[in-house]
Amino acid sequence: MDIMLIDDHPLLNAGLISILEGTGIFTVSAQAVSLNQAMDIIEEAEDLPHLIILDILLGEDNGLDFLPMLEAFCRRKKIRKPAVLVCSALDDAFKVQSALKLGASGFLSKTSGKSELLNAIDTILCGEVYISSEMNSRLSESSKIYSKFSKREIDVINAIKQNKINKIIASDMGISIRTVENYISKIYFKTGFSTREEINKL
Repeated sequence: MDIMLIDDHPLLNAGLISILEGTGIFTVSAQAVSLNQAMDIIEEAEDLPHLIILDILLGEDNGLDFLPMLEAFCRRKKIRKPAVLVCSALDDAFKVQSALKLGASGFLSKTSGKSELLNAIDTILCGEVYISSEMNSRLSESSKIYSKFSKREIDVINAIKQNKINKIIASDMGISIRTVENYISKIYFKTGFSTREEINKL
């Protein structure tokens, strides 16, 4: 089965390739270090891989942006969409939720071992969603926290977690900077926080 890696860490990629190809089942058929390179590979491929392993931190790129890009490409071409396993050091509950909402088939922390990696891949290739039991517990707790926010407030929280300044958040969301400031004030009021660093820890 073909697997594509989207990650800009050569040593990690080398380790993944060794583990995957060492099974005698998987072949790493393509590697990309940026979203542009990943989409170039996807667009030029005769056959898409069965699975894509995707990092979130890709230089200046947010790896999660790849998910809607892949979805749109496969819908346009009317072809099977590969399963995507997000594998990242950024494994807070908000990132996990975002990845799953955008269409990822699973989420794996980069601190995971070989057996969990292979278990995650097997689960996903069987058509199921993979999240570790530890992450499930965090998601359950997180859902209680995020239930107090509106969708737009959650969008602002997500942008802050990406270290975006208010001007960029306003541009991305199509609203004024003053409106962004109002959303942030509401977030502070609902949480008791007073700094963006505290929001980053949600």
